[in-house]
Amino acid sequence: MQKQDVARLLTTPLDSPAYAPTRYRFTDREYLNIYYRTDPAALRRLVPEPLAVTEPLVRFEVMRMPDVTGLGDYTEAGQLIPVEHDGEQGEFNLAMYVDSVPAISSGRELSAYPKKFGAPRLYVDSETLVGTLDYGTLRVATATMGYKHHPMDLGAARAEVCAPAFMVKTVPHYDGTPRICELVRTRITDVTVKSAFTGPAALELFAHALAPLADLPVLEVVRASHIVTDLTLNPVEPVLDYLAG
Repeated sequence: MQKQDVARLLTTPLDSPAYAPTRYRFTDREYLNIYYRTDPAALRRLVPEPLAVTEPLVRFEVMRMPDVTGLGDYTEAGQLIPVEHDGEQGEFNLAMYVDSVPAISSGRELSAYPKKFGAPRLYVDSETLVGTLDYGTLRVATATMGYKHHPMDLGAARAEVCAPAFMVKTVPHYDGTPRICELVRTRITDVTVKSAFTGPAALELFAHALAPLADLPVLEVVRASHIVTDLTLNPVEPVLDYLAG
């Protein structure tokens, strides 16, 4: 392999890349979103400057992705926090728990998605939409919502899906010091909302040292949504270099 060929590599191993070199298109990507009120002091401890917490809310999401170009079939769950940056409303992506190694690798390397391994599920149990997250053998989250109780405005659903997302991208030097440490932003723009509903919802979080979702406690469930889409992810763009200056 020539030096110029090595420089063009997207990822390793050299003979079997960790993920496919493609732009990811999601068909029938399904969301269960639970918006809940939490402790504002806990949010301020976690949200990095220069992002500002706009209200003491968290969005717990479970995403079922049965058909993804290059990645196949997998599920994610995580927590996002409403924030503001330079007058723009968005969300800070705190953590994502994913049951696919290629999706974890591509999300962290190509972008800045804060992914680690977990076992989320999204399914219908009789008349209830259920989202769960296990970390190892332990349950750390259970979300329930009435299945398709009330149609949701498709424009409002699109706004939920297309909210700007902020994340921290960090890559260390070989000695452990930071090599890249940036705040980045991305936003979904290519999306078709196929269905959207709301209904009564509940969320229970369980304490875990390594999956600390319960550190943002559920004080009150505010609203919930169940959305099905086709969409394509956009690349991230840097907002702030924490190592500059």
